[in-house]
Amino acid sequence: MIRRREFITFLGGAAAWPLAARAQQGALPVIGLLVIGAREVNAPYVAAFRRGLGEAGFVEGRSVAIEYRYAESEFGRLRDLAADLARRRVAVIATLGGARAAQAAKAASAAIPLVFAIGGDPVQAGLVASLNRPGGNATGVSTFGLLLDPKRLGLLHELVPRAKRFAALVNPISVFTATRVDALQAGAAALGVEIETLMATSNAEIDTAFASLAQKPVDALLVAGNQLFFDRRAQIIALAAREKVPTMYVGREQAAEGGLISYGPVADVVRQVGLYAGRILKGEKPADLPVMQPTKFELVINLKTAKALGLTVPPTLLALANEGRE
Repeated sequence: MIRRREFITFLGGAAAWPLAARAQQGALPVIGLLVIGAREVNAPYVAAFRRGLGEAGFVEGRSVAIEYRYAESEFGRLRDLAADLARRRVAVIATLGGARAAQAAKAASAAIPLVFAIGGDPVQAGLVASLNRPGGNATGVSTFGLLLDPKRLGLLHELVPRAKRFAALVNPISVFTATRVDALQAGAAALGVEIETLMATSNAEIDTAFASLAQKPVDALLVAGNQLFFDRRAQIIALAAREKVPTMYVGREQAAEGGLISYGPVADVVRQVGLYAGRILKGEKPADLPVMQPTKFELVINLKTAKALGLTVPPTLLALANEGRE
């Protein structure tokens, strides 16, 4: 097993931001936490959010209260859940799981500070004016993960060098679908391979996408970053194993749970969201807090899955891995 410590650096800012709603919520300031995915699946990330708050000096139940809202990957619920938090006049809204949650929170209130975690460009999503000077009431963390898809494609091709036909599983509901598809097509062209986009917005459509692979096989598959796919990762990993298709994922959890390979930012993003929320509670203004971006990334290879697929991991690729799991 190969491990290296990684970290995310970020820029800070300072200024005063008046706390809202303390009087409405009693002695403790209240944070509204809006999560696109399911409670159980996202428990480690909620814990990381609380760790970030702790680093800023806030402990749930002692110096801050948290109102939790989970959309269970039902995007249509986000607007109502965000509106409910706004009606409760929480001091800060934090969102996890993607741009749709952040957009719902921003639409619910232009006054309540918003801290988001998303995978795409927050300027493109209409959340901030710029990365360095967000302006307005929102800031947060963007992994720009979808721009890593060409890199993921290249790593997958290195692991499966004879592959000529690739597929990518994408959720078309994502704000950044067009950008992602363009990046994947460009990455495939650079490698001299073909890529087909498979769309899925539900469990049933995930099953349908994999059924199409049985009819029209591909040499390798890339699963795009999306909360639905993260929540349904056990289903996707099992389907990939059934179809015997080498598959690239975005998070270490997928590789750790049986997926072949993953590449993405180190799992520290949500802690930074909690830290920013705490800084805002202390008086800093989101308009002046630059959007944070990861600077370190990790590659995880599941060696057991590689063996089951009859793949030999090249020494050069294994040397790059932050973790090779047996």
